[in-house]
Amino acid sequence: MDLYYFLLALSPVILVTFTIIVLRMPATRAMPISLICVAGIAMVAWQVPGLQVAAAALEGFIIAISLIWILYGAVLLLNMLISSGAMESIRAWFTQITPDQRIQAIIIAWLLGSFLEGAAGFGSPVAICAPLLVALGFPPMAAVVMALLSNSIAVAFGTAGSTILVGVLQGIQLGNGNAVNVHPLLQPAALPGLMDAVSVQAALINLLPGTVIPLISVLILTRFWGKNKSWAQGLQVWKYALLSGFSFVVFSALVAIFLGPEFPTILGSLLALILMVSLARRGILIPKQAWTFSGEPAEISETNLLHEVTFTRAISPYILAISLLVLSRLDFLPLKTWLNSVQIGMANIFDTQISTFFSPIYSAGAIFTLATVLSLFIVQTPPKRIWLAVKNTNRALLPSMIALGAAIPMVRIFIHSSVNGIGLPSMPFVLAENISSVLGPVWAAAAPFLGALGVFIAGSSTVSNLMFSLLQFDIAVEYNINPATILALQTVGASLGKMICVVNIVAAASVVGLHGKEGKIIRYTALPALIVLTLAAMAGVLLQ
Repeated sequence: MDLYYFLLALSPVILVTFTIIVLRMPATRAMPISLICVAGIAMVAWQVPGLQVAAAALEGFIIAISLIWILYGAVLLLNMLISSGAMESIRAWFTQITPDQRIQAIIIAWLLGSFLEGAAGFGSPVAICAPLLVALGFPPMAAVVMALLSNSIAVAFGTAGSTILVGVLQGIQLGNGNAVNVHPLLQPAALPGLMDAVSVQAALINLLPGTVIPLISVLILTRFWGKNKSWAQGLQVWKYALLSGFSFVVFSALVAIFLGPEFPTILGSLLALILMVSLARRGILIPKQAWTFSGEPAEISETNLLHEVTFTRAISPYILAISLLVLSRLDFLPLKTWLNSVQIGMANIFDTQISTFFSPIYSAGAIFTLATVLSLFIVQTPPKRIWLAVKNTNRALLPSMIALGAAIPMVRIFIHSSVNGIGLPSMPFVLAENISSVLGPVWAAAAPFLGALGVFIAGSSTVSNLMFSLLQFDIAVEYNINPATILALQTVGASLGKMICVVNIVAAASVVGLHGKEGKIIRYTALPALIVLTLAAMAGVLLQ
């Protein structure tokens, strides 16, 4: 396939990188420009019918609404708790665990965030953890970067193993005509065993990158936002940071080996969270001198307290939200079916094969909003403060509506470009085929980077797996590599790529008011993403 079509297939990556990172445009400008350009390329050069492009764009807009609904609920809950003074009580409690803000970052972003990924997913880890860090006194940029770096390894299994059981399993069964060598190997009886093997391999590949991510995060924290701009102050907590990473990935690996792909994230993170909070309370593995951004001992200001709010009352809306998220995701309870009974969307949009639906009351956005309403009675927010919180939330999310309302339609046009007049597969498949034709002999080292590229474009690890799992399997067969290892590398790469995923970054920026700073955020997360992807590639080479 010639260079012309490869460059066309690469156009979304080029456009997003050029506008956001090179030109440093805010996403509110960069994403609409990219959408118009990709739609034009799809119709003119890729010869995708206009109705197909329009249907894909409308599908993307509906998906964007579902994501904005989650962000709205999360930001509204945060603003309501700030208005009531409850956030000061939450901050005081975390300071009692440890006043060291390096340790707070690990506990909240890495451990609590990973638990939320396993319990709910769909943007809830960043939507909860980044605002919590801001409430604890973290600069908004630091809070977002910590949340993004941490919301990575946990995504390899996601909520109830969905990244593998939906993304990989369905991905390898789509379009077998494009991979004739694979079809005979995908017998239904062999699929459960293959998924278990992929889960175990993914858990093993995660061991090295997962162990070092908390330490990398803390090093970035102290170097770029600490008073002394010091790498050394991050290294002071290396024992605690490495044990935090190691405990999570080891617990997750054991769960994957003995229980399969559904529970590694939620059980692994919960066990690690209990262990590391216990150690922090006792001051074990923590330097005697606490580190704060100001370089001074942590103090809790009471100037914003409207009335005394106990920690139990202050944190209860978040506890309620997390509990409802977990309960609503359990298959054996009727709550999940009931909440999913109400759906919004369209089938066969504009007479195409494109359909999309989402469940507004099953969404984390509905649960966050319910927790917000209940918080009015729990923390007794004054009426004037309620309207102020609503007003601030509406104003804060307007830029996100513009950015996500353009970014996700662009992605869906890219993915649905397989319907065209030139007889080619979709743009992402052409892109991946060209890359594999060059790097095939060393594919074990390249596979995670393709997974990361997929999530950079698509905004979802599951969608990345759906796009590329079949191709990954085909390459593994062609070059006589264990398919389970390559599919695991795809999954791990897609999870680590969340650090640089544009859709994820736009969403994260919106919950702490950093609109227009998306390019700067990527510049903080790009190098850590490259490091951990390289570590994953090294693990893949050893396992092949």
